[in-house]
Amino acid sequence: MTYETWVLVFLGMLTAMLLYNVVQWLWYRERVYGLYTLYMLVWLSYFVLRNPSRTVDLPGNLWYFLRTIGPMVAYFVYFEFATAFLELKKRNPRLVRLFRYAQAGLLAYLVVELIFCFATDLWSKPIHEIVHTAVRLVLAILSIYIVVRIYKRPNAVSRLFITGSLLLVLGGVASMLLTLFWLDLSSPDPTPFWQAPLTYLHIGIFLELLCFSLGLAYRHRRESIRKALVDKELAHEREQRLREQAETDLAVQQLRQEMTEMQMRALQVQISPHFLFNSLNTLSSLIADEPQRAEQFVDEMSSVYRYLLQANDRELTTLATELTFIHSYSHLLTTRYGQGIRVDLDIADTFQSYLLPPLTLQLLVENAVKHNVVSANRPLLIRISTSETGALCIWNNLQRKFNSHTKSTQKGLLNITEKYRLLDLPPIQITETEESFEVVIQLIKPA
Repeated sequence: MTYETWVLVFLGMLTAMLLYNVVQWLWYRERVYGLYTLYMLVWLSYFVLRNPSRTVDLPGNLWYFLRTIGPMVAYFVYFEFATAFLELKKRNPRLVRLFRYAQAGLLAYLVVELIFCFATDLWSKPIHEIVHTAVRLVLAILSIYIVVRIYKRPNAVSRLFITGSLLLVLGGVASMLLTLFWLDLSSPDPTPFWQAPLTYLHIGIFLELLCFSLGLAYRHRRESIRKALVDKELAHEREQRLREQAETDLAVQQLRQEMTEMQMRALQVQISPHFLFNSLNTLSSLIADEPQRAEQFVDEMSSVYRYLLQANDRELTTLATELTFIHSYSHLLTTRYGQGIRVDLDIADTFQSYLLPPLTLQLLVENAVKHNVVSANRPLLIRISTSETGALCIWNNLQRKFNSHTKSTQKGLLNITEKYRLLDLPPIQITETEESFEVVIQLIKPA
């Protein structure tokens, strides 16, 4: 195989690697792939320029400038790629500083080459080759130093980078020595590829790029595994946190429910003594004057009190059940006050199955009796009705007592308000005018 044929093979392989890496770069959108693409592109452009079969002739000084500066640009990108590839900013900041010094030196050398090739004719003198060879030796020594420094990091990515860098150094040194001491490609006869100095630089660069590509693939696979493990751990922690949160919420809910039940029971217990006290007062007045009515009153009272005891075990009851109780309770009131009180009911059948806290109506009716004048001359009218929206309205005409011992403590209304708050229901509405007093409570639609 001649050198010209080998160059075409090498450029084809390099182009294939470049295209593959461009796809990787577009796919992963990582800076390291962009730097690696740029690195390969510099080498590809350089060797296209040095292709013996090129058809474009360049002026001598421009040709020497491009031939000299091409590898230096590649080294400049190499230092940036190495920093990103090995994550040196986090792991070895001192080596990053050395890279920056090297890049500054390369920029200074670029200025020197501009002067040599475009401001003077030194590019055609032996001093140009001497300076260029000295710079290449310095870069080779620096590369060996970098390899030694990175060799201390025992991981596959670093070892692949070291191997690739060593192969590039060996290929570059072999090419430089052959150029200085062996063959000249200006010979008119076709040169076998193995005798051409640049062949060994080609081989070194190709093997270097192959190692770098393997390193990038391994690096990406390692990052994918690490990310998958992190995601799995985060998912496990999130699941554990959600489980703990659910357990905490359940415990809090249970505590709140228990507290609500205890508070509801306490509120219901407040009703029993109050109702019993009033009932016994009525019974006491009947026993002496009307024994027969007293006996009937005891029967009604036992029926009412049985419901009251049963209500202590429930948070909610149906409106129909509560109305049945109010029928018995209003009978007791009628027994006590005669024509002085009247309880009217106007309840739509639609809302008979709706729910409300037990004894709510008893408290409101009792509240009306307690704070208003009840007599045959000034009867107390109590009307219980429902609205179209499912609200229960308890209305009474207002004729307040003015004795100090009947001063309102609003204990009954506060009791109902607290019940509705504990059940997380809309608050009750109270409307008072000079002639009437009305309480509106929202019935609960059954599930």
